[in-house]
Amino acid sequence: MNNYIEKVLEEVCSKNANEPEFVQAVKEVIKSIAPVITKDHEKMALLERMVEPERIITFRVPWIDDKGNVQVNRGYRVQFNGAIGPFKGGLRFHPSVNQSIMKFLAFEQTFKNSLTGLPIGGGKGGSDFDPKGKSDNEIMHFCQSFMNELQRHIGHDLDVPAGDIGVGAREVGYLFGQYRRIKNVYEAGVLTGKGLDYGGSLARKEATGFGLIYFMREMLKANNMTLEGKTVTISGSGNVAIYAAQKAFEQGAKVVAMSDSNGCIYDENGIDLNEIKRIKEVERLRIKEYQAKYPSAKYLENIKGETPKVYTIKADVVLPCATQNDINIETAKILVQNGTIAVGEGANMPTTIEAIDYLIENNVLLAPAKAANAGGVATSALEMSQNSMRYSWSFEEVDSKLNQIMTNIFAACYNTSQEFNLGINYVAAANIAGFKKVANAMMAQGVI
Repeated sequence: MNNYIEKVLEEVCSKNANEPEFVQAVKEVIKSIAPVITKDHEKMALLERMVEPERIITFRVPWIDDKGNVQVNRGYRVQFNGAIGPFKGGLRFHPSVNQSIMKFLAFEQTFKNSLTGLPIGGGKGGSDFDPKGKSDNEIMHFCQSFMNELQRHIGHDLDVPAGDIGVGAREVGYLFGQYRRIKNVYEAGVLTGKGLDYGGSLARKEATGFGLIYFMREMLKANNMTLEGKTVTISGSGNVAIYAAQKAFEQGAKVVAMSDSNGCIYDENGIDLNEIKRIKEVERLRIKEYQAKYPSAKYLENIKGETPKVYTIKADVVLPCATQNDINIETAKILVQNGTIAVGEGANMPTTIEAIDYLIENNVLLAPAKAANAGGVATSALEMSQNSMRYSWSFEEVDSKLNQIMTNIFAACYNTSQEFNLGINYVAAANIAGFKKVANAMMAQGVI
């Protein structure tokens, strides 16, 4: 690395010493883009500006629970970089939410959105509110209070939030309803992930999972392999995991394990995805309930401090679709020992820097999150387009556009890897490809 990059990284570590997730995300990107950093970038303090959010909005969210007690949570919206379009990124409702996580997600989102080729900038938001165990009434009260503040900072040409962990169709509906009530205008493009009856897009629910498999298909094809006949394990059982599993089955693979935070189900005959959907999407139960219908399936309970059990199962392809830093160096060594040929990041930053390096050094193909899980935000942008036209495309039309976008994203990563002699290091390739578009836009617009 050159002195300029070292200086920027030192400043990031110093200024954000209490934000480990954000520092990790910055290090992973900045180190890999060294080949394209120029004297003009240094003169314009490009990296210093690129690692600093345009603004961070923090606010309190008071709401009344079903017992009549007032609860208070903290809300965030990080508008990281709007050089190539309106800020775009999801809202996460989870107890783990803090400023570091919001900044890392918004930073990653900037490059992910750039890779899609669509005119959208990077943002992220959410709250430390936990929707688990809350009634519909409590969730509605929280969402309405959250939107009372958020509405000041969003708009279809300014910032367009969507769903993320803890924010599904129900929550988006409550948020949109409150926005419409406050603004007294039907601005459909201000939120994505909406219901089909009020401006949502077909294939949005499936998009991130489908997109992950489309990217994996292209990555394997470029390395003379296919998903046909491969065994797959998936960390997670939420939206991304479920639809990645569905598309993997369609591609001829066999998904043998899925998980939640408590443990994983291993069914060597192949997971019954309809049963997983019933448990997780309808009943909202723990994945252990799978055994009630399939007693022959094994349930492996996670042990605190140890590698999640889903990663101990031997598989050709591993798809981390749960949360950040799910795969550390110890887990990566297990995957290599088990003969894993490819890892596809369906979650945001699920692999630590040390684990990324180890996997690549051991010739494991790694599909990086900012490229491989871009299908969700890409389809959100397609939803925005449909809202602008006041028109809806069919499922097949949206899915076809998604397929092409993901194919183009991999092509950008592959071509960049060839140009800079990166081999199978698609992580660095994705960072460089995403960086170049944002950098060019920032340089063209002056020092702002």
